[in-house]
Amino acid sequence: MGFYVSLAVLVLAGFVGYAVISKVPNTLHTPLMSGTNAIHGIIMMGAILVLGLAAGGVWSKVLIVVAVAFGTINVVGGFLVTDRMLEMFKPRTKPATAVEAPPPGVASSNGAGAAPGSAPTSAGGPGAAR
Repeated sequence: MGFYVSLAVLVLAGFVGYAVISKVPNTLHTPLMSGTNAIHGIIMMGAILVLGLAAGGVWSKVLIVVAVAFGTINVVGGFLVTDRMLEMFKPRTKPATAVEAPPPGVASSNGAGAAPGSAPTSAGGPGAAR
């Protein structure tokens, strides 16, 4: 293919991709992202094979290595974003907490606490003779 044909295919693919993605509802973005990341992983394997088998010149190999590096960042980042988005749909669990002491000034349920400022009472009550 000539340069202009390749450029035309690139530009048309960009327009078609934009048209397709803009029509996807928000609720389907996560599954769509997961699917495209899986496909991109397969494309990455193809690029690695081309690098090892068919790449001719040094500059071709350098460009393929750069493309594989950027593709790897895209795949890993996409799966991290997908995982984070799917976390929103998991039920939240309350963390287990230790038994807390009542705040100061509040009597505990077992009767061991006393209000601040109150005098200790004897067995006979407040007005008992000594």
